[in-house]
Amino acid sequence: MSKVTPQPKIGFVSLGCPKNLVDSERILTELRTEGYDVVPSYDDADMVIVNTCGFIDSAVQESLEAIGEALNETAR
Repeated sequence: MSKVTPQPKIGFVSLGCPKNLVDSERILTELRTEGYDVVPSYDDADMVIVNTCGFIDSAVQESLEAIGEALNETAR
């Protein structure tokens, strides 16, 4: 009997332009297809993906804040 290892639960944050949102939808679709459970909060996540843009200074700052928040909430 083979043992099935559950896939990690993924938290996901999409920041940036509309193109980034399209990229995020594609990533989320692939994650779900591969059997990952995408969860709505960092607390429930085993890992967090932050998909962002680094071309605009304000986007960089927003990204750093989102990463810091994810680290604070998932510190395990």
